[in-house]
Amino acid sequence: MKGFRSFLLRGNVVDLAVGIVIGAAFTAVVNGFVTAFLTPIVGLVTHSTGDFTKKNFSVSGVTFPYGALVSALISFVLISIVVYYFVVMPINRLHERFFPAKEPDAHTKDCPECLSTVPAAATRCSFCTIPLTVAVEMPKQQQYPEQYPKQY
Repeated sequence: MKGFRSFLLRGNVVDLAVGIVIGAAFTAVVNGFVTAFLTPIVGLVTHSTGDFTKKNFSVSGVTFPYGALVSALISFVLISIVVYYFVVMPINRLHERFFPAKEPDAHTKDCPECLSTVPAAATRCSFCTIPLTVAVEMPKQQQYPEQYPKQY
């Protein structure tokens, strides 16, 4: 019982449970918004009631209720649009604002063979051991004033 209790109280399980509960509540809110506001707008555009669930056609006595599929597709598209513009975009803006992208470290480079990060001055990859071309700048030679003759 002690192991089961520690499993339940582990952070991931509790976070997952809270996420599922919040997701279910959020789903109800989004479905309510789509049903109350967006589906009637679709009905205005299509000169219909916006409820396609009763639509069907028959072939040789077999009824195909395509209206349920059309309603599900319209709901999916509308819910996806609402979630993207009212949840995903604002969250992305908050992440960009509070967690800006880090610039790559200038003292490292990527190995062309295994794509591991190695120091910029490395001559051999420490992961796959292939030789690397070193792009190290050599210090410029100091210029002597004219009063000192150059030795050859």
